[in-house]
Order: sequence, then C-alpha cells, then structure tokens
Amino acid sequence: MGMTAMLFDLDGVLYQGDHAIAGAADAVQWFCDHSIPHLFLTNTTSRPRQALVEKLEAFGITTAADKFLTPLVAANAWLKERQINDIALFVPEVLIPEFSDFNVHDRETDPVDAVIIGDLGEAWTFQTMNTVFHMLMNNPDATLIALGMTRYWRTAKALQLDVGPIVKAMEYATGKQAVVTGKPDSTFFTAALKIVGETNAVMIGDDIRGDVQAAQHAGLKGLLVKTGKYTEADLSSGITPDAILDSIAALPGWWPENI
Repeated sequence: MGMTAMLFDLDGVLYQGDHAIAGAADAVQWFCDHSIPHLFLTNTTSRPRQALVEKLEAFGITTAADKFLTPLVAANAWLKERQINDIALFVPEVLIPEFSDFNVHDRETDPVDAVIIGDLGEAWTFQTMNTVFHMLMNNPDATLIALGMTRYWRTAKALQLDVGPIVKAMEYATGKQAVVTGKPDSTFFTAALKIVGETNAVMIGDDIRGDVQAAQHAGLKGLLVKTGKYTEADLSSGITPDAILDSIAALPGWWPENI
C-alpha cells in the first residue's frame, strides 16, 4: 500500500443522527490497525471538536480532537495569519469560546474586520440575516467568512437546509465573495493534507458535490457512499466518483485493491 491518507466525512458516513452506520467503527479501526494516516473532515459548525470526539466514542470509535479538521479550526488559522482581531460571529453559542482569542462584536454599528457565518439552523430569522447584512454594509472592507458551503443535510426526518444558501443570500445582497473555510473549498482539503503529512488522500462522503467533487477538484480521490444524504439522482449529476460503496463498511475491502 502507498502512503495515501484517508479523509472521513462524519454525518451520513460514520453515523446518521444518533445512530452509527453499521460497520463504521470496524472500518475506522482497520485504518488504525494498518497505521494509515487519517483525519475526520466535517462542515459541522454546531458543536466543538471535543463534542465530536465524544459522539464518535459513543459509536465505538476512539479518537482525539486533533484528528478533526473543522471550519472553526480553519477560520481561526485564517484570521490569525492575517492578524484580524475584531470579528462578528453568527454561530451557535456553544462555539463562541472557540474564538476566545478575538474581540467579538454583536452590534450592527460596531467596526469589524470579519463577519463569520455558521449553521444556526432554525435560529436563522429575517432579523438575524438583516443584522449580518447591516454589519457587512456598515463595514465595506470586512470579510465575509463562511464556515462551509454545504447546501443541505439529512436529519432523522428529512433533508434540511444548511449554511450554504444563507451565505449565497449574503453574497447576493452585499456583492461580497465569501471566504470559505470548510468544504467544498480546495484550501480545506489542502489543510487536511498538511495535517496528515501526506500529498495524496482519499475522501469518503455522502455528498456528491461537497465531498466527492470537491475532493477531486483538490486533486484527491473521492468515494461516494449510499448512506446519509445519498440519492439515486446523484448518479446522473454528471459527477463521477472514483468509487461508489454501499456504505463505509465496504471501505477496508476496497482499499487494498485500489490504493
């Protein structure tokens, strides 16, 4: 086997809601047993990394916070590289401590250098969106930062909008182009390669655009699983995954014959 890293999506691949995908724990353990570099990539902006560690542990997957690359981690790095200190946050309250190194403002008239948008779910209201709009318009030089551009995800009941459509609305209203610190931006995958210390990787996900196509555009292989948000329509999207697996349980069998 070559030293190719494995990048795992979470929701829809390892678990769906509060239920593990059958065979997920064994699949991840296989990569641990074979000392194959791996990382968990997620656009989740509703919980910190330690909460993700605990969630995977409940499914029999033992890992650590530094094995996760999230948009929050990438956004922090982006801000620090540019020495940006004054920001506005539109993320779940539980994530605000993740930005403790910065000056966080919440009034529309406050001067800020960046406005950061995450997934607020049902907390998105017209007033909240209007506040984002006003802060961007009142600070013409401020950067709009999107913690991912996922269009939708699958809940236990049905598909649900994610942060991507909100970001697009803000881009349209303000004329700004968002800096994306999560999938599908290629720099997110580049950051993942830097963390695992490899130049090649395989991404496995349930989103044919945000996972598979995005990984391929970044020069990686992209595998699609038929779990999570997968639908048969994905196969007529014009995007060709490097492989289509029934679930992550089939990954250890696929790997030795294809890497």
